[in-house]
Amino acid sequence: MDVYEAVDSRRAVRAFSDEPVSREVLERVLTAATRAPSSGNLQPWHLYVVTGEPLAELKRRATARARAGDPGDEREYPMYPAELTSPYLDRFAAAAAQRYTSLGIERDDPGRPKKIATLNAEAFGAPVVLFCYLDRTMGPGQWADAGMYLQTVMLLLRAEGLHSCPQVMWTMFRKTVGQVVGADDDLVLLCGVAVGFEKKDAPRLRTGRADLTETVSFVGGAE
Repeated sequence: MDVYEAVDSRRAVRAFSDEPVSREVLERVLTAATRAPSSGNLQPWHLYVVTGEPLAELKRRATARARAGDPGDEREYPMYPAELTSPYLDRFAAAAAQRYTSLGIERDDPGRPKKIATLNAEAFGAPVVLFCYLDRTMGPGQWADAGMYLQTVMLLLRAEGLHSCPQVMWTMFRKTVGQVVGADDDLVLLCGVAVGFEKKDAPRLRTGRADLTETVSFVGGAE
């Protein structure tokens, strides 16, 4: 699979099979991903790879919180700006409606928040979840580095025939995650990434993207 194919086929999968992912494959992917860009070569990320019984326990705890309507732990960083404006709000609303309708959750369903939280807490059935942390002393530049690292990981997973789903939702249950993985208090959870093989016959969702003219400006003589 070449780079263009990996980029084009990468999407957030929300229905995984229970087929296990070998440690050999995960180590190969994560070793190659160390070549991701890193300003000053700080490599500020710390990844916890959770599988097996520890993941099952984490899912049990997080799912119980979600089903009980637990609003989650106090956020350590905002998921989105307090007030989104167009065109960002329009893109967000369209994607959210498409995403959860495909999972059988209608927008006017009064139980929608619980159902969404529960599906996320189950990591959509994934047998592996990667939890990416950064040291609290790190700034925006290092958070950008972590994003580039995770994108590299997700593209390499595609090269191995695997899919993924980045989940910022895990920050809602960061204390539960921290207890299971043993993360130090000096680390802040950026997100989780569900990893596995896509479940057969699962609805395939591919959200749209803005036209190039909306997000890119050419300055100069590029032709």
